[in-house]
Amino acid sequence: MPEAIFNLDAEVRTDLGKGASRRLRHADKVPAILYGADKEPVALTLAHNKVFQAQEFEAFYSHVLTLNIGGEKVEALVKDMQRHPYKPKIMHLDFLRVDATHTVTTNVPLHFINEEKAPSIKTQGGHAEHHIADIEISCLPANLPEFIEVDLMDVELGQTLHLSDLKLPEGVSSVELAKGEGHDVAVVTVKAAKGGAAEDAEEETTEE
Repeated sequence: MPEAIFNLDAEVRTDLGKGASRRLRHADKVPAILYGADKEPVALTLAHNKVFQAQEFEAFYSHVLTLNIGGEKVEALVKDMQRHPYKPKIMHLDFLRVDATHTVTTNVPLHFINEEKAPSIKTQGGHAEHHIADIEISCLPANLPEFIEVDLMDVELGQTLHLSDLKLPEGVSSVELAKGEGHDVAVVTVKAAKGGAAEDAEEETTEE
């Protein structure tokens, strides 16, 4: 993965408003805002082609980026991205300043592994039903993972994995789980194929 995608040049902009943003987009620039860390928000512009190349990498959304703003290097996370409804164009970016000594809260993607090798799927005819694609985590910037793995190898037919079943890296906690047991949401379920032997047996049991 090119390290360059985590370094983006940005310029401070003083020309604000919808008209200014429209002019920037016509000039292949992306308007952005940088906020957080108890500092004043700063309006920025970035080269559209650089941002577009970077956002094609999954890690762009969960990795600490470096913004080069007039010679100053600022570490930040992408907190929001607005896209054009049908053109391959990024309309606006929100960046959150990162302080190495303060925890950050952000969403990271889930990577489901061993889905094709799991006996419940490979030999027992089950299929994985993904309930969520990412989770919200809290950690220090240095501990921020690019993704969280969800291993399906030992998941049995009819079994559901919840947030509490995930193995989070050291120093990383789930924001939802911190709210209490009622927030232990389902992540993935291995379900029997419709009309499969397992489902037929279940129906017979129900009828009895």
